[in-house]
Amino acid sequence: MHIRELHPWDLTVAGAVQLQRQLAQTVILSPLRSKPRFVAGLDCAFSTDTKRIIAAAVVLELPDFRLAEMTEAVLDVQFPYVPGLLSFREAPACLEAMRKLRTIPEVVLIDGQGIAHPRRLGLASHLGLFLDTPTIGCAKSRLIGEYGDLPTQKGACVPLLDKNERIGSVVRTRTNVKPLFISPGHKITHHQAVEIVLNCCIRYRLPEPTRLAHQKVTSLRQKMIG
Repeated sequence: MHIRELHPWDLTVAGAVQLQRQLAQTVILSPLRSKPRFVAGLDCAFSTDTKRIIAAAVVLELPDFRLAEMTEAVLDVQFPYVPGLLSFREAPACLEAMRKLRTIPEVVLIDGQGIAHPRRLGLASHLGLFLDTPTIGCAKSRLIGEYGDLPTQKGACVPLLDKNERIGSVVRTRTNVKPLFISPGHKITHHQAVEIVLNCCIRYRLPEPTRLAHQKVTSLRQKMIG
């Protein structure tokens, strides 16, 4: 898969913050033109010594969720831990896993935030700009924002707001199970992001593409320990 070369990674913290603000201005929330056939899931994790980042990309073919391709990457961590700048630690390995794909996904679901971020550039938005592909942030926890009461049944959805700006959606993907925090990353709308995530949650809380990517990352991490 082709990856755009947007910027180098050897940045200072101040430089990363400034770049984040600049890149956020280029994120587009536009509707998909057609239903996706190939949907990717992308997840990453740190090794136990936190010196390496492990990433896995899984491409599924809809509507039967057939596994089309799976790739992986392991890179040394080059950027310090700074809240709000996690994409500068995680994105290089994620991009390396995506670069290895021969099956080009029309949408990428990412375990992380999209625009639901203080500077509106979470991991899913950052990666979306590099990939020039629609991306969706599928986070297990809230980073910022407030929301109202959420019904307990699957499919329930309320807006996630930051100072009256909608930055995402809180979505119940299984009845009586903790919700996910869904936000557009790039080139997709709030409504379509929620719709695609719910369509991909066939049995579990997590959408199938990111669930399988998480399983792969976990397996790779355990092998590194062994």
